[in-house]
Amino acid sequence: MKTTGFQNGLTSLKRTFVLTPFLIFCFSTSSAQETVSSGKTRIHIDNVRITTPGEIPDSTAPVIKIISPDFKTEDKFVCTKPEINILGRITDDISGIDRIFINAEKYELSKDGLFVQNITLKKGENKLNIYAVDKRDNYAELNITLVYNPESSTVTSALNVTGRYFALLIGVNKYDDPNLNNLDYPIGDAENIYNVLVSYYLFDKENITLLRNAKRSDINIALDDLARKITPDDNLLIFYAGHGWWDQNANIGYWLPADANRSYKTEWFRNSTLCDYIREINSKHTLLITDACFGGSIFKTRSVSMEAPKAIQMLYDLPSRKAMTSGTLTEVPDRSSFVKFLIERLNDNKEKCISSEQLFSSFRIAVINNSDAIPQYGEIRNVGDQGGDFIFIRRE
Repeated sequence: MKTTGFQNGLTSLKRTFVLTPFLIFCFSTSSAQETVSSGKTRIHIDNVRITTPGEIPDSTAPVIKIISPDFKTEDKFVCTKPEINILGRITDDISGIDRIFINAEKYELSKDGLFVQNITLKKGENKLNIYAVDKRDNYAELNITLVYNPESSTVTSALNVTGRYFALLIGVNKYDDPNLNNLDYPIGDAENIYNVLVSYYLFDKENITLLRNAKRSDINIALDDLARKITPDDNLLIFYAGHGWWDQNANIGYWLPADANRSYKTEWFRNSTLCDYIREINSKHTLLITDACFGGSIFKTRSVSMEAPKAIQMLYDLPSRKAMTSGTLTEVPDRSSFVKFLIERLNDNKEKCISSEQLFSSFRIAVINNSDAIPQYGEIRNVGDQGGDFIFIRRE
């Protein structure tokens, strides 16, 4: 059958419609590209959406609204608990919501456009990102910073401290008496304690006395000096590492200074003498840390009951005389797990303020699991403890 010129033109039009302006006028297209990841493979998908004549165009982004808690725009939201529940609504009145992501995880809204998300927080700043896309690929994004300050930090950040922090650190490696075995680690332990106190806590170098291979007279002179300097607002930490001895018959414990003689107690330093000095030194808080044999003989109590974080100010206000030791009335090794974990916890601690009881509880089990010693903590007998505690305060 013959075709007319008009028919020929129509046939040509059908064959070449993708190039003609006629159909380009009638149809408009929009495209979007998504990336889907699966394992190591990334697939790019081109979505072509055809908008028919008369359809309402949509260039409006979705609306993201947080219902609870009451976030303020551009503000950081401070949390005192390790988890937070976010309740919100996402809406798009024209084309509707296609997909949303909360912290890069895809999330399904309820029929009313609501979402509830429980977020576990790490200490410090946490980012909350909500990303919503409608069915025309318009998107909205909301970013909020959640700052997690544990309750103990927020309570103790305003701790009222007026006094200074003093320390007497004693390490004895070498003994004059050949019948007493020399040790390898006490001086290094005392030096490590010195470094962590000066670097991270409110101890100034001029207020720390470090005695290496101290004789009995050296210890007495240092304690006499501290008794003259320290005021009722100040705090004192005493650390001793070296040989110790417990006289079971007399019920008396001793430190053995560098000039101690194994056969005579003339130069031995009695625990009772130490307690007299602690009673005489009029500090607000005194904490004794001993890594010596039989060091557990000075305690009034040995139980540990962790205090609530809100009690930190009260613990600081009340005078205290506390002690922690590496063992009870048994011998402790030269290489001390007790001091190792003590220093690690002081280094790793991120709290602004931590009590000696909290510190001890944080490493006690680690010492037991890694040695034959059972570390002890408690009040020192009859030297004026009133229920407070020594508070370690980190430098800013």
